[in-house]
Amino acid sequence: MADPGWRSLTQKLIDAHLVSGESKTPGEEIEIRIDQVLLQDASGPTALLHFEAMGFDRVKQKTAVMYGDHQTIQVNSLHTDAHRFMLGFCRKHGIHFSKPGNGICHNVHLEEFSVPGESLLGTDSHTPQGGAVGMLAIGAGGMDVATAMATGATIIPRPLIVEVKLTGKLKAWATAKDVILELLRRLGARGGTGKYFEYTGPGVRTLSVPERFTIASMGTELGLTGSIFPSDVQTRAFYERMSRPGDWRPHEADPNAAYDEEIELDLDEVEPLIALPSHPENVVPVSEAAGTPIHQVIIGSCTNGTFTDVASFAQVLRGRKVADGVDTIVFPGSRQAFEELAREGHLADLLAAGVCVSESTCGSCPGYAHIPAPGMNSLRAFNRNFKGRSGLSEDAVYLASPELAAVAAFRGEITDPRIEGKPPDVLLPYRFMCDRTGIVAPAEDPSEVEVIRGPNIRPVPVGEFIGDSYAGEILIKLGDNVSTDHISPAGVEAITYRTNMPALADFTFRRVDETFASRAREAGGGVIVGAKTYGQGSAREQAAICPMILGVRAVLAKSFARIHRANLINWGILPLTFVDEDDYDKIGAGQKLSICNIQDSLATGLFEIENQETGHVFGAACALTERERRMLAAGGALALARIEGGNLSSAETQDGP
Repeated sequence: MADPGWRSLTQKLIDAHLVSGESKTPGEEIEIRIDQVLLQDASGPTALLHFEAMGFDRVKQKTAVMYGDHQTIQVNSLHTDAHRFMLGFCRKHGIHFSKPGNGICHNVHLEEFSVPGESLLGTDSHTPQGGAVGMLAIGAGGMDVATAMATGATIIPRPLIVEVKLTGKLKAWATAKDVILELLRRLGARGGTGKYFEYTGPGVRTLSVPERFTIASMGTELGLTGSIFPSDVQTRAFYERMSRPGDWRPHEADPNAAYDEEIELDLDEVEPLIALPSHPENVVPVSEAAGTPIHQVIIGSCTNGTFTDVASFAQVLRGRKVADGVDTIVFPGSRQAFEELAREGHLADLLAAGVCVSESTCGSCPGYAHIPAPGMNSLRAFNRNFKGRSGLSEDAVYLASPELAAVAAFRGEITDPRIEGKPPDVLLPYRFMCDRTGIVAPAEDPSEVEVIRGPNIRPVPVGEFIGDSYAGEILIKLGDNVSTDHISPAGVEAITYRTNMPALADFTFRRVDETFASRAREAGGGVIVGAKTYGQGSAREQAAICPMILGVRAVLAKSFARIHRANLINWGILPLTFVDEDDYDKIGAGQKLSICNIQDSLATGLFEIENQETGHVFGAACALTERERRMLAAGGALALARIEGGNLSSAETQDGP
């Protein structure tokens, strides 16, 4: 189409990938072509099983990659079994496989596969990091990614496109991590729901790609659909250092671009910040937490594991020693970053300071390694500090920049880093050679590939329609900001069963109420009640599949996180919101709710619910598209696909990208 001269970069990329729908109306469903798919070994295996159940042979994308980045230590033989299954499945069906230890999915994807202007859909909620180089990058549940692999497209609500205009330049010791923490301080965890943040203005030019990577990553904690930066001279320089100059393409908004909303942020005014336990939105100036003793410091994760992040951490520690009583660990984000850190001497500085350098993995971020002990304060350059995510139910995790964390590591307490004088330089690697060591390409002849299935590789159950009427017990009542970590926890023990949903179901709400699974089975299922932003955090669809297996047929909340709401619909669970939020206070755990005329209510979007114990009748809403109504009426996406013969999207009949 001709460029009308007013479009944002987000709008341009949506239009360039549009298959169907109205691309300019916020909230309307749009179907977009997906050029690239990203999966990881914690949430991705179910997508492989869904894809197989749909009966397709090869993925439609030119680039699809599965990353072994969560179960890397393989402390259980079932983890190794899972990786063998993934390797064979990927080689057979047209997917690259990044071996365990090769790095975190987002970091490796940025280095090896990202292309400005292309679209990316991933089974990880931090997939929007691809927006750091001008990609249209979106996180989704496994069923939605499997559907995209099968059809070449995905369906999302068209987000509000918000201009975040940056001016000025970061001052000493203020970092990209502080930029996104500042936005979290202003807007909170729900401030980005249904929105796509597009960064513009003269301040953008002062930020390197790794700095943009941090901001785009942690935008997920705002509830954003995605974040995007222009592909500009900074991006070109990055691709040159990655030895991939031919993959760089310029992409930016029109000079008079129109946006749905605007935010202004002066980088000159950004100061060192810290998120207090136990939520990323609990942000305060570091001065308010100064003096707090720290017992553990960890650098890494997709948000702060780049070469630049680790090199900054090493610069601060150069010539210093980690304080007695402080465990300090670094997880470089990729094998290539690890290699270059060694070449340029930063690794030696870390080891000399007394830092434990671990392999390139998600590691501690989802609670798979270096779990703190009770009473320890842990300071992490990560993206999330939800209660219990570290692997310890009653943890105390703080979030900050690598630079601030380095100062805490040698001082033994949270300290305003500005007292240290000159800050570290923002360094880029001299050169990453384009090197896919550790990445296995798809087989040229799929018939020669054997897919090995260990005892833990189990088909995913198909959902069932709730029926025209339903009565069920309120199995649990929860407050605001319930994350998918609360619903289906991460951690070494639970991740073992990410390819075995019936077994994983026993872990549902284990860190909140360890009796939940047994009670749900005994009651024959029921209803979950939550408050605001139910299902925030990780994209893991297991947080919908496992309750479905336990018989949960409805979740009643004040509001839902975008991806989790989609996952509930994909698995045939009604995502209902209170019409009057005061009704939340009028129901309690153990009471029985009844819902009638469900078929008619699916069409109108309004449900009538009766509390059978008190007789109180109240309304719930569930605004649905025709596609979503069909899914819920069938019992979920997989059930619908079987009924309709695999007709999952209009893109299926079109040529692949």
